[in-house]
Amino acid sequence: MRTRLLPMALGQPHVRLRQAALACLLLAPLLPAAAEFSFENVTAAAQKLAAAPYQPPAQVPQWLREIDYNQWRDIRFKPARSLWRQEGLPFEVQFFHPGLYYDRSVAVHVVEDGRVVPLGFSTEYFDYGRNAFADKVPADLGFAGLRVHAPIKTQAYYDEVAVFLGASYFRAVGKHNVYGLSARGLAVDTAAPTGEEFPWFREFWLVRPAADASQLTLYALLDSPSVAGAYKFVITPGEETTLDVDSVVFPRKPVGKLGIAPLTSMFFYGENVNQRPVNDFRPEVHDSDGLLIAMENGERVWRPLVNPRRLAINSFSADNPRGFGLMQRDTEFDHYLDLEARYELRPSAWVTPKGAWGEGVVELIQIPTPNELHDNIVAFWVPKAKIEPGQPLAYAYRLGWIKDDGRHSPAGRIVATRIDSHHPSSGDSDRKRRFLIEFDGPALQELAADAAIEAEIHVSATATLLERQLIKNPVTGGWRLVFQITDEKPGALKRVLEANDKPPIELRAFLRKDAEVLTETWSYTLQP
Repeated sequence: MRTRLLPMALGQPHVRLRQAALACLLLAPLLPAAAEFSFENVTAAAQKLAAAPYQPPAQVPQWLREIDYNQWRDIRFKPARSLWRQEGLPFEVQFFHPGLYYDRSVAVHVVEDGRVVPLGFSTEYFDYGRNAFADKVPADLGFAGLRVHAPIKTQAYYDEVAVFLGASYFRAVGKHNVYGLSARGLAVDTAAPTGEEFPWFREFWLVRPAADASQLTLYALLDSPSVAGAYKFVITPGEETTLDVDSVVFPRKPVGKLGIAPLTSMFFYGENVNQRPVNDFRPEVHDSDGLLIAMENGERVWRPLVNPRRLAINSFSADNPRGFGLMQRDTEFDHYLDLEARYELRPSAWVTPKGAWGEGVVELIQIPTPNELHDNIVAFWVPKAKIEPGQPLAYAYRLGWIKDDGRHSPAGRIVATRIDSHHPSSGDSDRKRRFLIEFDGPALQELAADAAIEAEIHVSATATLLERQLIKNPVTGGWRLVFQITDEKPGALKRVLEANDKPPIELRAFLRKDAEVLTETWSYTLQP
């Protein structure tokens, strides 16, 4: 493989690379000689990286790490310097400045005709706004991350469609979305007693697109104390933007829990709580409102999200899953009323595995949060097999940034979950809970109010199902399932349930007509 200096840096001709070019070449010895750069080169680099002791990255200068959010936000990349802008290619790339939360820089390269071309940093690429420290910025600082632009809405303007920034985080949007939840390259020991490890993308390779390209290919090298990995992303912007991901992970040491295709989101409150945690005019505040899993046997499980009182971890057995995702199913503006955040425009993220992933579980982690500023929801697939050094793991999948409008849920789907603790006909016991679940979908809409459909409800042994009712909703055309449970038990069992360590109540429900399942399976954990 031959490496040369970039004759045209970020849209400005005849700019020589500075010291950053040398920094970008530090990992070059890891790449085996080849006639043309490819994913195999990155995979070989990851394997060699994993065979050596982990080297933590050098941090950017302390004074840059100590700037505040407004100072960092005031540093803006100059659009005229966008990569490939002068060539008029169908994709452009802009870059982020290190500082504040982004305490390390990453190496960036362009692949042109199979050859690697390092990109160098320059303060001339940025407008520092009201900041007066541009002269203090090191000449070899490097970039914090990158964002991809393409004419997704109109050919006259290149919108931002994907961003890679911070650890191994990335996110994307479809044509009519605004940014919401994020994805990650890998999750290591999330919510484990030993503490979570955050792998990071330390190096990127951007493949120069053809003049008529509809996709952009990006390679990334992942690193952490426990693993190293090679990633290939093929980004296809559109009505629903997709990222086709190929990954090969090399463990440095045993890993207790490895999260594949991790998704990270925010859920503050929704229609499943009656008292908002803060005095707020907005009916709901969340980037995602449910976890959807498509099982190998065709069952689709819907788990509404919650903002729990304490850390909640749920695992769903999912061998060779057909797909899973964190969904923003509620897309009605008047359910949020937020003209700034526009939560109704946040995308859902759907993972479609390629090939058989084997035995494993989809894990959902929900973390208490006092506000909407922090992501508190994590979902990923965890392989059952032990993660040991010397056993590389390869996973491929398509990650779609989509609108969950029913096209991805062909069966009847759950569109709302509501809960209360009192109903006039059932007394005033605070140990009783009533659930109202709204099902909808074209097939359910066509069913008459007297159709012979039934609700299948399963309640764990720590609770009792008291009553149920299934009715056609005359307003929406869908169906409403109402049922009530209690955990009141006589004698010794009651005393056990009244203890501080009351077991959670697991609930499941779906609609059927004879042996035909008509809907997704609603799944919920009630913490007494």
